[in-house]
Amino acid sequence: MAVKACPTPNPAPSTSVFNKEIFKGKVLFCTGGGSGICKGMTEAIMRHGADAIILGRKLDRVTTSAEELSKATGQTCIPAQADVRNPKSLQEAVAKCLEKFGRIDLVICGAAGNFLAPIGGLSENGFKTVIDIDTLGTYNTVKATLPHIRKSRGAYIHISATLHYRGTPERIQYQAHVSAAKAAVDALSQVIAVEEGPRGVRSNVIAPGPISGTEGAGCIFSSIMHGFSQTAGMDRLAPKDSDYSLGIPLARAGTIPDIANLAVYLFSDAGNYITGQKIAVDGGHMHTGVSAFPYPAAVLDPEGVQALIKPRL
Repeated sequence: MAVKACPTPNPAPSTSVFNKEIFKGKVLFCTGGGSGICKGMTEAIMRHGADAIILGRKLDRVTTSAEELSKATGQTCIPAQADVRNPKSLQEAVAKCLEKFGRIDLVICGAAGNFLAPIGGLSENGFKTVIDIDTLGTYNTVKATLPHIRKSRGAYIHISATLHYRGTPERIQYQAHVSAAKAAVDALSQVIAVEEGPRGVRSNVIAPGPISGTEGAGCIFSSIMHGFSQTAGMDRLAPKDSDYSLGIPLARAGTIPDIANLAVYLFSDAGNYITGQKIAVDGGHMHTGVSAFPYPAAVLDPEGVQALIKPRL
Protein backbone atom coordinates (compact mmCIF):
# COMPACT_ATOMS: atom_id res chain seq x y z
CA MET A 1 0.00 0.00 0.00
CA ALA A 2 1.38 3.39 -1.01
CA VAL A 3 2.32 5.77 1.78
CA LYS A 4 1.15 9.34 1.26
CA ALA A 5 2.50 12.54 2.74
CA CYS A 6 0.38 14.45 5.24
CA PRO A 7 -0.12 18.00 3.96
CA THR A 8 0.29 20.86 6.40
CA PRO A 9 -3.00 22.70 7.00
CA ASN A 10 -3.78 25.86 5.07
CA PRO A 11 -2.73 28.99 6.93
CA ALA A 12 -4.89 30.71 9.52
CA PRO A 13 -5.90 34.26 8.61
CA SER A 14 -3.57 36.91 10.00
CA THR A 15 -6.50 38.50 11.85
CA SER A 16 -6.68 35.42 14.08
CA VAL A 17 -3.07 35.99 15.17
CA PHE A 18 -2.42 39.75 15.04
CA ASN A 19 -4.45 42.63 16.43
CA LYS A 20 -6.77 44.05 13.79
CA GLU A 21 -5.49 47.60 14.31
CA ILE A 22 -1.73 47.09 14.09
CA PHE A 23 -1.58 49.20 10.92
CA LYS A 24 -4.21 51.75 11.90
CA GLY A 25 -3.34 55.17 10.47
CA LYS A 26 -0.74 53.72 8.09
CA VAL A 27 -0.72 53.76 4.29
CA LEU A 28 0.45 51.04 1.91
CA PHE A 29 1.83 51.75 -1.57
CA CYS A 30 1.75 48.57 -3.70
CA THR A 31 2.86 47.98 -7.28
CA GLY A 32 1.26 45.02 -9.00
CA GLY A 33 -1.61 45.19 -6.52
CA GLY A 34 -4.39 44.60 -9.01
CA SER A 35 -4.24 40.82 -8.82
CA GLY A 36 -2.61 37.73 -7.39
CA ILE A 37 -0.11 37.73 -4.57
CA CYS A 38 0.16 41.50 -4.23
CA LYS A 39 -3.59 41.97 -4.11
CA GLY A 40 -3.78 39.32 -1.40
CA MET A 41 -1.00 41.00 0.57
CA THR A 42 -2.76 44.35 0.26
CA GLU A 43 -6.03 42.89 1.52
CA ALA A 44 -4.33 41.32 4.54
CA ILE A 45 -2.61 44.56 5.49
CA MET A 46 -5.81 46.55 5.03
CA ARG A 47 -7.65 44.11 7.31
CA HIS A 48 -5.32 45.34 10.03
CA GLY A 49 -6.26 48.98 9.60
CA ALA A 50 -4.14 50.35 6.75
CA ASP A 51 -5.38 52.32 3.77
CA ALA A 52 -3.76 51.63 0.42
CA ILE A 53 -3.02 52.67 -3.12
CA ILE A 54 -2.53 49.92 -5.72
CA LEU A 55 -0.74 50.48 -9.01
CA GLY A 56 -1.02 48.73 -12.35
CA ARG A 57 -0.83 49.37 -16.06
CA LYS A 58 -4.50 48.54 -16.62
CA LEU A 59 -6.65 51.18 -14.95
CA ASP A 60 -9.85 49.16 -15.20
CA ARG A 61 -8.26 46.24 -13.38
CA VAL A 62 -6.79 48.25 -10.50
CA THR A 63 -10.00 50.28 -10.20
CA THR A 64 -12.08 47.12 -9.84
CA SER A 65 -9.57 45.63 -7.42
CA ALA A 66 -9.46 48.81 -5.33
CA GLU A 67 -13.24 48.76 -5.01
CA GLU A 68 -13.18 45.08 -4.01
CA LEU A 69 -10.46 45.66 -1.42
CA SER A 70 -12.26 48.63 0.10
CA LYS A 71 -15.50 46.69 0.36
CA ALA A 72 -13.83 43.59 1.80
CA THR A 73 -11.85 45.41 4.49
CA GLY A 74 -13.79 48.54 5.39
CA GLN A 75 -10.66 50.60 4.66
CA THR A 76 -9.92 52.90 1.74
CA CYS A 77 -8.04 51.66 -1.31
CA ILE A 78 -7.51 53.88 -4.34
CA PRO A 79 -6.20 52.90 -7.79
CA ALA A 80 -3.43 54.49 -9.83
CA GLN A 81 -2.50 53.70 -13.40
CA ALA A 82 1.27 53.43 -13.58
CA ASP A 83 4.02 51.61 -15.44
CA VAL A 84 6.93 50.92 -13.09
CA ARG A 85 9.32 51.32 -16.00
CA ASN A 86 8.32 54.98 -16.18
CA PRO A 87 9.60 57.07 -13.24
CA LYS A 88 7.18 59.90 -14.02
CA SER A 89 4.12 57.67 -13.70
CA LEU A 90 5.37 56.46 -10.32
CA GLN A 91 5.96 60.01 -9.15
CA GLU A 92 2.40 60.86 -10.18
CA ALA A 93 1.11 57.86 -8.21
CA VAL A 94 3.06 58.98 -5.15
CA ALA A 95 1.56 62.47 -5.51
CA LYS A 96 -1.94 60.95 -5.74
CA CYS A 97 -1.29 58.90 -2.61
CA LEU A 98 -0.04 61.91 -0.66
CA GLU A 99 -2.97 64.03 -1.80
CA LYS A 100 -5.44 61.40 -0.56
CA PHE A 101 -3.71 60.06 2.56
CA GLY A 102 -0.87 62.47 3.36
CA ARG A 103 1.76 59.80 3.95
CA ILE A 104 3.35 56.51 2.87
CA ASP A 105 4.44 53.99 5.51
CA LEU A 106 4.70 50.64 3.74
CA VAL A 107 5.76 49.74 0.20
CA ILE A 108 5.37 46.47 -1.68
CA CYS A 109 7.44 46.26 -4.87
CA GLY A 110 5.55 43.53 -6.66
CA ALA A 111 5.20 44.38 -10.36
CA ALA A 112 6.75 41.57 -12.40
CA GLY A 113 6.85 39.81 -15.75
CA ASN A 114 7.63 36.19 -16.57
CA PHE A 115 7.48 33.54 -19.25
CA LEU A 116 9.40 30.38 -20.11
CA ALA A 117 12.23 30.55 -22.65
CA PRO A 118 15.56 28.75 -23.08
CA ILE A 119 18.46 31.19 -23.11
CA GLY A 120 19.25 30.29 -26.71
CA GLY A 121 15.71 31.21 -27.76
CA LEU A 122 15.32 34.24 -25.52
CA SER A 123 15.26 37.49 -27.44
CA GLU A 124 17.24 40.50 -26.30
CA ASN A 125 13.97 42.39 -26.01
CA GLY A 126 12.39 39.66 -23.91
CA PHE A 127 15.34 39.64 -21.50
CA LYS A 128 15.39 43.44 -21.30
CA THR A 129 11.65 43.69 -20.74
CA VAL A 130 11.75 41.49 -17.64
CA ILE A 131 14.79 43.34 -16.29
CA ASP A 132 13.00 46.63 -16.91
CA ILE A 133 9.82 45.57 -15.11
CA ASP A 134 11.29 43.62 -12.21
CA THR A 135 14.65 45.25 -11.50
CA LEU A 136 14.36 48.76 -12.88
CA GLY A 137 10.72 48.89 -11.76
CA THR A 138 11.75 48.09 -8.20
CA TYR A 139 14.47 50.73 -8.30
CA ASN A 140 12.06 53.33 -9.70
CA THR A 141 9.50 52.51 -7.01
CA VAL A 142 12.10 52.88 -4.27
CA LYS A 143 13.35 56.18 -5.69
CA ALA A 144 9.82 57.61 -5.87
CA THR A 145 8.83 56.56 -2.35
CA LEU A 146 12.04 56.74 -0.34
CA PRO A 147 11.75 60.36 0.89
CA HIS A 148 8.34 59.53 2.36
CA ILE A 149 9.41 56.18 3.81
CA ARG A 150 12.27 57.98 5.54
CA LYS A 151 9.77 60.40 7.11
CA SER A 152 7.55 57.60 8.39
CA ARG A 153 10.46 55.27 9.27
CA GLY A 154 8.67 52.72 7.17
CA ALA A 155 9.50 49.49 5.41
CA TYR A 156 9.80 47.82 2.01
CA ILE A 157 8.89 44.31 0.92
CA HIS A 158 10.15 43.16 -2.47
CA ILE A 159 8.66 40.12 -4.22
CA SER A 160 11.39 37.88 -5.57
CA ALA A 161 11.47 34.15 -6.40
CA THR A 162 13.42 31.05 -5.43
CA LEU A 163 14.57 30.42 -9.00
CA HIS A 164 18.16 31.56 -8.54
CA TYR A 165 18.84 30.37 -4.98
CA ARG A 166 20.23 27.00 -6.06
CA GLY A 167 22.17 26.21 -9.22
CA THR A 168 20.12 23.13 -9.95
CA PRO A 169 18.01 22.33 -13.01
CA GLU A 170 14.68 22.22 -11.22
CA ARG A 171 15.11 25.90 -10.36
CA ILE A 172 16.47 27.73 -13.37
CA GLN A 173 15.67 25.96 -16.64
CA TYR A 174 14.24 28.50 -19.08
CA GLN A 175 14.34 31.28 -16.48
CA ALA A 176 17.58 33.17 -17.25
CA HIS A 177 15.78 36.51 -17.55
CA VAL A 178 13.78 36.18 -14.34
CA SER A 179 16.67 34.70 -12.37
CA ALA A 180 18.87 37.66 -13.31
CA ALA A 181 16.13 40.19 -12.57
CA LYS A 182 15.22 38.74 -9.17
CA ALA A 183 18.85 38.33 -8.11
CA ALA A 184 19.23 42.06 -8.71
CA VAL A 185 16.08 42.79 -6.68
CA ASP A 186 17.52 40.75 -3.79
CA ALA A 187 20.77 42.74 -3.95
CA LEU A 188 18.93 46.06 -4.11
CA SER A 189 16.93 45.18 -1.00
CA GLN A 190 20.12 44.41 0.91
CA VAL A 191 21.62 47.76 -0.10
CA ILE A 192 18.48 49.57 1.09
CA ALA A 193 18.64 47.71 4.40
CA VAL A 194 22.25 48.79 4.96
CA GLU A 195 22.08 52.36 3.67
CA GLU A 196 18.66 53.25 5.05
CA GLY A 197 18.69 51.26 8.28
CA PRO A 198 20.27 54.12 10.26
CA ARG A 199 17.28 56.24 9.17
CA GLY A 200 14.85 53.68 10.55
CA VAL A 201 13.94 52.15 7.18
CA ARG A 202 13.73 48.37 6.79
CA SER A 203 13.82 46.30 3.60
CA ASN A 204 13.16 42.58 3.13
CA VAL A 205 12.49 40.12 0.32
CA ILE A 206 9.75 37.53 0.17
CA ALA A 207 10.52 34.76 -2.32
CA PRO A 208 7.41 32.71 -3.09
CA GLY A 209 7.67 29.19 -4.44
CA PRO A 210 4.83 27.77 -6.57
CA ILE A 211 1.67 29.50 -5.33
CA SER A 212 -1.74 28.26 -6.43
CA GLY A 213 -4.30 30.73 -7.64
CA THR A 214 -1.77 32.96 -9.40
CA GLU A 215 -1.26 33.63 -13.09
CA GLY A 216 2.33 32.41 -13.11
CA ALA A 217 1.99 29.20 -11.16
CA GLY A 218 -0.37 27.39 -13.48
CA CYS A 219 1.85 28.19 -16.46
CA ILE A 220 5.33 27.68 -15.07
CA PHE A 221 4.95 25.17 -12.26
CA SER A 222 1.90 23.21 -13.35
CA SER A 223 3.58 19.81 -13.29
CA ILE A 224 5.55 20.26 -10.10
CA MET A 225 2.72 19.81 -7.67
CA HIS A 226 -0.52 17.94 -7.36
CA GLY A 227 -3.33 20.48 -7.37
CA PHE A 228 -2.09 22.83 -10.09
CA SER A 229 -3.90 22.89 -13.41
CA GLN A 230 -2.19 20.50 -15.83
CA THR A 231 -1.29 21.32 -19.42
CA ALA A 232 -0.99 18.91 -22.30
CA GLY A 233 2.74 19.55 -22.51
CA MET A 234 3.34 18.91 -18.82
CA ASP A 235 1.18 15.79 -18.86
CA ARG A 236 3.29 14.48 -21.73
CA LEU A 237 6.53 15.12 -19.85
CA ALA A 238 5.45 13.86 -16.44
CA PRO A 239 5.94 10.23 -15.44
CA LYS A 240 2.67 8.32 -15.34
CA ASP A 241 0.77 8.58 -12.03
CA SER A 242 3.28 11.06 -10.58
CA ASP A 243 2.22 12.98 -7.49
CA TYR A 244 4.31 16.13 -7.59
CA SER A 245 3.14 17.28 -4.19
CA LEU A 246 5.75 14.87 -2.87
CA GLY A 247 8.37 17.35 -4.06
CA ILE A 248 7.13 19.81 -1.45
CA PRO A 249 8.15 18.74 2.08
CA LEU A 250 4.95 20.27 3.51
CA ALA A 251 2.99 18.37 0.85
CA ARG A 252 0.67 21.03 -0.48
CA ALA A 253 0.57 23.96 -2.86
CA GLY A 254 1.40 27.35 -1.43
CA THR A 255 -1.42 29.87 -1.16
CA ILE A 256 -1.68 33.63 -1.34
CA PRO A 257 -2.47 33.82 2.42
CA ASP A 258 0.86 32.09 3.10
CA ILE A 259 2.60 35.07 1.51
CA ALA A 260 0.23 37.65 2.98
CA ASN A 261 0.73 36.41 6.53
CA LEU A 262 4.49 36.86 6.25
CA ALA A 263 3.99 40.36 4.87
CA VAL A 264 1.83 41.30 7.86
CA TYR A 265 4.51 40.03 10.23
CA LEU A 266 7.40 41.77 8.46
CA PHE A 267 5.58 45.11 8.31
CA SER A 268 4.41 44.87 11.92
CA ASP A 269 6.30 45.92 15.04
CA ALA A 270 6.74 42.21 15.77
CA GLY A 271 9.23 42.13 12.89
CA ASN A 272 10.93 45.46 13.49
CA TYR A 273 14.39 43.93 14.01
CA ILE A 274 14.30 42.05 10.72
CA THR A 275 15.91 43.72 7.71
CA GLY A 276 18.04 42.77 4.74
CA GLN A 277 16.63 39.25 4.69
CA LYS A 278 15.46 36.96 1.88
CA ILE A 279 12.70 34.66 3.10
CA ALA A 280 11.47 31.79 0.92
CA VAL A 281 7.83 30.78 1.31
CA ASP A 282 7.71 27.50 -0.57
CA GLY A 283 6.96 24.70 1.87
CA GLY A 284 10.60 23.63 1.70
CA HIS A 285 10.50 23.09 -2.07
CA MET A 286 13.87 24.73 -2.72
CA HIS A 287 15.55 21.98 -0.70
CA THR A 288 14.28 19.12 -2.87
CA GLY A 289 15.13 18.10 -6.42
CA VAL A 290 11.78 17.80 -8.14
CA SER A 291 11.90 19.28 -11.63
CA ALA A 292 9.18 20.44 -14.00
CA PHE A 293 11.37 19.31 -16.90
CA PRO A 294 13.48 16.20 -17.50
CA TYR A 295 17.13 17.20 -17.22
CA PRO A 296 19.27 17.36 -19.31
CA ALA A 297 16.85 16.16 -22.00
CA ALA A 298 14.75 19.34 -21.96
CA VAL A 299 17.87 21.50 -22.28
CA LEU A 300 19.30 19.47 -25.14
CA ASP A 301 15.92 19.24 -26.90
CA PRO A 302 13.82 22.36 -26.18
CA GLU A 303 11.39 21.26 -28.91
CA GLY A 304 10.19 18.62 -26.47
CA VAL A 305 8.70 21.31 -24.22
CA GLN A 306 7.90 23.82 -26.94
CA ALA A 307 4.23 23.98 -25.96
CA LEU A 308 5.24 25.58 -22.66
CA ILE A 309 7.83 28.02 -24.00
CA LYS A 310 7.23 31.58 -25.13
CA PRO A 311 10.46 32.56 -26.90
CA ARG A 312 9.93 36.30 -26.66
CA LEU A 313 7.79 38.78 -24.78
